Amino acid sequence: MQTIAASLLAADFACLEQEVAKVANADYLHVDVMDGQFVPNISFGPPVIASIAKITPIPLHVHLMVEEPIRLLDSIFASGEGQIDCITVHAEACKHLHRTLQAIKDRGIKAGVALNPATSVTGLEHVTELLDRVLVMTVNPGFGGQQFLLEMVPKIKATHQLLSSLGVSKEIGVDGGIDLETGPLVVEAGASFLIAGSAIFGADEPDRVIEQLRSIVV
Repeated sequence: MQTIAASLLAADFACLEQEVAKVANADYLHVDVMDGQFVPNISFGPPVIASIAKITPIPLHVHLMVEEPIRLLDSIFASGEGQIDCITVHAEACKHLHRTLQAIKDRGIKAGVALNPATSVTGLEHVTELLDRVLVMTVNPGFGGQQFLLEMVPKIKATHQLLSSLGVSKEIGVDGGIDLETGPLVVEAGASFLIAGSAIFGADEPDRVIEQLRSIVV
């Protein structure tokens, strides 16, 4: 069974508490933090994370789409302390990726690395001891509702093969355009952590979509 994270970027911000209640069966709430620099959009920050943490017991997966994310770790961690399960940073955004991952691990939570569509998986081999999750972006980051990039399926397979060749087992996640059609493709390629936004929050029965994604068999 897959682990399912409901991406709040696709939720209705005007009634966030009600939106969160709709996805109470999700394994995670996925929170995209954007700075308008690494990606052109601006989204959540520590105040919103703190508010979300007050209204739900669902653990948070915080995805930092920001330049030099190490700058924000203290404020992000404090805003969701006790509820943030994992912080994922972009390899492309860190001058010192190893140091940034170590700083996350020092806070006692999981660390993830996200890879943009054009970023090779080979750099992961130098930081695997600090990694809990690899997040393969199946769209270019910054906006919700984008079309799934089919050419990323071989990259998911390559990520799985690289980790296997190194003798390590890490969770492989996918983010972007995940729905009931693309879900089986990424699961077959080796992904087990599926982040979905529009497919969940845009459905009449979000909880049913979550269960369908979780139960994908290939």
